[in-house]
Amino acid sequence: MQCLSKDAPVTRHDPALTAPALSALAELRANVAQPFTRARAMPKSVYTSPDFAAAEERHIFAKDWLCAGRADALPNPGDYLTMQIAGEPVIILRDREGVLRGMSNVCRHRMSTLLEGRGNVRSIVCPYHAWTYNLDGSLRGAPAMGLNEGFCKEDVKLPSVRVENWLGWIMVTLNPDAPPPQEALRDVENLVGYLDMASYRETFREEFRWATNWKVLAENFMESYHLPVCHEGTIGGTVDLMKMTCPEGFASFNYHYIMKNDTLPLTLAHPSNTVLQGDQRRITWLLSIYPALLITLTPGYFWYLSLTPDGPGHVNVLYGGGMSADWCADPEAERHLAAVKALLDDVNMEDKGCVERVYQGLCAGLSAPGPLSHLERPNFEFAQYIAGRMP
Repeated sequence: MQCLSKDAPVTRHDPALTAPALSALAELRANVAQPFTRARAMPKSVYTSPDFAAAEERHIFAKDWLCAGRADALPNPGDYLTMQIAGEPVIILRDREGVLRGMSNVCRHRMSTLLEGRGNVRSIVCPYHAWTYNLDGSLRGAPAMGLNEGFCKEDVKLPSVRVENWLGWIMVTLNPDAPPPQEALRDVENLVGYLDMASYRETFREEFRWATNWKVLAENFMESYHLPVCHEGTIGGTVDLMKMTCPEGFASFNYHYIMKNDTLPLTLAHPSNTVLQGDQRRITWLLSIYPALLITLTPGYFWYLSLTPDGPGHVNVLYGGGMSADWCADPEAERHLAAVKALLDDVNMEDKGCVERVYQGLCAGLSAPGPLSHLERPNFEFAQYIAGRMP
């Protein structure tokens, strides 16, 4: 579903932005200029305007760090996955020395895309004319090019894309000047570093596409205000809204947390774990790393969503998860994880219904953004981030 916003004409200050995008941005900046106690949900045009969505691709997704999943999803030389960043096809692979590399997924000959999905290759072979690249992106061979006097194989290489392994996450950016994630996300490590995310192991990874704006799904993750109603059939009954708090976040992420009881053993530290103490053994963290990595992290397991916008009205979702190292070694771990995964799948389907209905409402003529609850502070901070990243 896609709807067009009715934006008032504005004076154009930036040639990179259209008048509708500038109008949406002006509405958003007026919204976040208010103190949080008087804040309202983001303006409709920020979600529904195709021009604003295009501007987000250029100024947010083409410039910030995005997540391609977990590094242990590519354990062997030649293992690869593909993704698109702001319309740019990208390959992430493990080279022969075991190093993660990122590179363009477009052949340097007639510009066919090269690889699809995930898999393992000994070399990258173009499906159009069989130009063949090594795992470092250098050209190995090009059939029938020997008679071209201007052709030099050594001059041809797939353009590189920045990739970092940050605490076990594959972080990717098109921006050569972006601060490394170790620097930009230092506060995440200060907050939850005691859980050693790098040692967690991914056990499932799936992809799907929902009919909503990417920010609607991100905001849904950021607040637990919706849990009692949206998740009435699953986890809603375990939530007490009056006991929730939403601390102030950071420039690069927001968060909140829940203290878990003993209902699901996998949410707690493994009985053999002697490192975690006190509340560390039962806190579940919900981390929203801007722009689009959403992590639920417990002492026993984790799950995540990594979002890629597809126009204003659709979002592509990478959904994965797994367990901490000590739970991976438990002989009963598979049974515990199966129970948690089944619950998460049901929760996701409930979320799908909620976020798709929100987008339908955003497209309605009579709808308007309402005031935020104190439990939606992360949503307000997310709006501030979006406004701050735009030119």
